Amino acid sequence: MKVILLKDIKGTGKKGDVMNVSDGYARNYLIPRALAKEATEGNINTLKAQKASEKKKNERELKEAKELGDKISNITLKFISKAGDGGKLFGSITSKDIAAKLKKDHKINIDKRKIVLDSPIKELGSRYVEVKLYPEVVGKVKIEVISQ
Repeated sequence: MKVILLKDIKGTGKKGDVMNVSDGYARNYLIPRALAKEATEGNINTLKAQKASEKKKNERELKEAKELGDKISNITLKFISKAGDGGKLFGSITSKDIAAKLKKDHKINIDKRKIVLDSPIKELGSRYVEVKLYPEVVGKVKIEVISQ
């Protein structure tokens, strides 16, 4: 019996796959537990339409992420902080601070977890910080830290 999987099933397949399984497995396990539905012509057409709309959505999100990446690459964020001898800051600048500054100054809302910062910035100077916008899209924002 051909079925369309509605959820990932270990050992059988992934969500959206059209699988050929035994009649008993389909009727007694998959269909009653809403893990699959019978692969009729109408259900297959519905699945194709869903996959097409999902593909369009992903392409649109990728395009928007690339545009945002280009916009972010042209931004320089300036942080003014007190510093001691040798350019060491009193405190540090974290990904949370960078996200807040992007939102406040440029009205770009980015989650702090998407800002790649190995450790908080604790020195004066300028550096580039990566921002993961989409799985394949990474933007770099320039951070300048100057003393007060």
